Parts: sequence; structure tokens; C-alpha cells
Amino acid sequence: MADALKNRENILHQKSLAFAYRCVNLYKYLVYERPDKEYVMSRQLLKSGTSIGANIRESKNAQSPADFISKLSIALKEADESQYWIDLLRFGNFLSDREFESLNNDVKELIALLTSIIKTEKKKQINQPN
Repeated sequence: MADALKNRENILHQKSLAFAYRCVNLYKYLVYERPDKEYVMSRQLLKSGTSIGANIRESKNAQSPADFISKLSIALKEADESQYWIDLLRFGNFLSDREFESLNNDVKELIALLTSIIKTEKKKQINQPN
């Protein structure tokens, strides 16, 4: 069971880093390259999208199981916020359908992984003998 959790955590680290990189590149494109530049939503996505991986990285050095869950819960909130900004960028016609689907699928996958790991860890805490 511990190996399965470790594997999911490694996948989570890789996927969150790749998502952060995509958010950085999208920000650069929307701010510097696109003719009708977009500054506000892209900046918010940059912040929340890169924060996911930063909180996941922090969770590696958690001081306790509760701290680990807390860090991943913050990452989950940031992923949910990122999904909101992706939605707004799509509604504002700053993302094509293809770009939206790709980013949205990535963030949904991060949300699913984070949710699963948090639930598993919470169950472990409940089942821990005192």
C-alpha cells in the first residue's frame, strides 16, 4: 500500500510541475505575444497554477501526517482556483477549445490525484492506533 501511495505522489509531483510550466508559458503568451493582451486572469492562473506544485513539494517535508494533509489540501484549493481561471479565460475567448480542453483535463487530473491521496491519508489517520 505504501508503494502505491509513493507512486501516486511521484506522478503528482511530475504532473504538477508540468502544469506549472504550462501556466508560465500561457502567461507569457497572453501577456507578451497575443495581440489583445490579457493581464489579470493570466496572472491569477500563473499564481495559482504554480502554487499547486509548490505546496505539493512542501508536503514532502511535512512535520506530521496532519501537516502533510494540510499542504496537499492547500494544493487542492489552488488547483480548484486554477480551474476557475481556465474557465474564465475560455469564456473570454483567450483560449481555443483545444487549449481549454487540454489545460482543463490536466487540472482535473491533478484535482483527482490530490483528492485521492488526501482521502487515503485521512483514512490512515482515523485507523491509526493511539
